[in-house]
Amino acid sequence: MLTTDLPTLPPGLDSWDQPMRQALAEAHSAAQAGEVPVGAVLLGPDGAVLARAANAPIANGDPTAHAEILAMRQAARRLGNYRLTGCTLVVTLEPCLMCLGAMVHARIGALVYGAHDPKSGAVASRLDAASLDFVNHRFPALGGVLAQECGDVLRRFFRARRQAATPPPAPPGSHGSESA
Repeated sequence: MLTTDLPTLPPGLDSWDQPMRQALAEAHSAAQAGEVPVGAVLLGPDGAVLARAANAPIANGDPTAHAEILAMRQAARRLGNYRLTGCTLVVTLEPCLMCLGAMVHARIGALVYGAHDPKSGAVASRLDAASLDFVNHRFPALGGVLAQECGDVLRRFFRARRQAATPPPAPPGSHGSESA
């Protein structure tokens, strides 16, 4: 699915940091909305931003509303074509299998992602996408762009959720939950 080539920077970009920072802004929006903080930006062949999206499965009541899927949907509508040939998807977290499949069907030109996903990353972490010989579209991918920042957003989000779910310790002398 992936090639060994690296994605080519579109005109006007000196590095992948700028579009990744835009994707990070989307991830922060997702976190503020209580969604897992993943953001995506889809660039056209000329480097122009065609779409940007934040994770929204909770808000949309849609398990497929990952940032990558939403960005590809927006760009396809904008272009009037579901084929996103020559476009580059920039996302803060290594895509899952569902998103990777959608990228193949959309015929994206390249993928750039930030943090690796050791739990469900389908590009390199949990699945070696380059070894999938049954897919009919291949594209270059680059992982690790602003990986620390992208990972930090996720770690802070999940740390806060765990702390919110942990009940505070009982005051000294109490015996747990007593009825009043």
